[in-house]
Amino acid sequence: MAIAKNGEQPDSLARFKAEFYQKENEIYMDGNSLGLMSKRAETKLLEITESWRAHGIDGWTEGTDPWFTLAENLSARIAPLVGALPHEVMVTGSITSNIHQMLATVFQPSESRSAIVVDELNFPSDIYAVESHLRLRGLNPETALKKIRSRDGYTLKLEDILEQLTEDVAVLLLPSVLYRSGQLLPIQEITQAAHQKGILVGFDLAHSIGALPHALHDAEVDFAVWCHYKYMNSGPGGTGGLYLHERHHQLLPGLAGWFGSDKTKQFDMDHSFTKAEGAGAYQVGTPHIFSMAPLLGSLEIFKEAGIGNVRQKSLQLTRLLRELIAEEIPEFDDVTPERDEERGGHIALAHKEAARICKALKEAGVVPDFRAPNIIRLAPVALYTSVEDVEEMVKRLKKVMVEEMYKNYTNERNVVA
Repeated sequence: MAIAKNGEQPDSLARFKAEFYQKENEIYMDGNSLGLMSKRAETKLLEITESWRAHGIDGWTEGTDPWFTLAENLSARIAPLVGALPHEVMVTGSITSNIHQMLATVFQPSESRSAIVVDELNFPSDIYAVESHLRLRGLNPETALKKIRSRDGYTLKLEDILEQLTEDVAVLLLPSVLYRSGQLLPIQEITQAAHQKGILVGFDLAHSIGALPHALHDAEVDFAVWCHYKYMNSGPGGTGGLYLHERHHQLLPGLAGWFGSDKTKQFDMDHSFTKAEGAGAYQVGTPHIFSMAPLLGSLEIFKEAGIGNVRQKSLQLTRLLRELIAEEIPEFDDVTPERDEERGGHIALAHKEAARICKALKEAGVVPDFRAPNIIRLAPVALYTSVEDVEEMVKRLKKVMVEEMYKNYTNERNVVA
């Protein structure tokens, strides 16, 4: 699939752009933080709302998408996007709550293995969760939490990751794509190296699910967590997901809850926990039905589009975007790895005036994403971004820089950007 430009083959995903709500003359480059609403996601949310109105409590077992099995049905549809077996995936919780569940379940420190390795560029919430589990086990995060250092402040070197895989490490938890730079880590290579040392491996897929294909099961990744509100376009606070390789399904959930029960026995109301088969056991509370509903519509789009096509177009758009910026506005430091296989769905530009530039861009009709202290993130999402959008975005950014429009704003970051 090629993107239409100068007489080339038409963009096969172009038709999906009309599926999403976008403001007139606005170029949305923040789908790596919150994806746009699709008309199908809206429709599914309204249908679930109507189901509540029409059926009341009977909506748990009646209607087009009965709520009692909604999470399981969604999970089977998500599985192909992460390269997992259907029973290895569960739509539930949030990234942080799912990290808590996974660590509560698989992190079993011993006298010889009690450390958890993360990276210093990781999202803060992941670090908070890891530290809390170390403390709960009576371990000191100052010594039991090991951080992989970044040489440039934006990316990680594979050799630096492997160097931290020492005999005292129990778990390695990394992002699949680094949020600051867009670097895509070699998941399979890292997993194999860690397993050779007897280390369990987990990945946070927040910045990769919906942007590129995964192969979690075949790579033998032990566990993974993600959200659905970025590239998956499920809406703010949309229910997240978790994956646990089937070889670990004998484990009792570290945080047991009613909805982790065997569904055939759940309403027996027995105080003895009967674990569900597969990843369903690692649910905790009642599913958030309204937060899951938009995902029904989003998944219809992904099935039609094909995640392989989404990845191909995403790479073409990010490649074009960075090439144009390098040509037209060379003062930016593009900190995203150059090779396609090392890049996720967004690019990251470093600039000392990043916060001010983002504010000026918004005024110019471009929605970017700022990350402290100096990063502008731009995500030309394949489902609703065109070549023309990318070209126009660069023109507007160049005007902001040439005319120094950013000087009309402070460099203080907003609470939400």
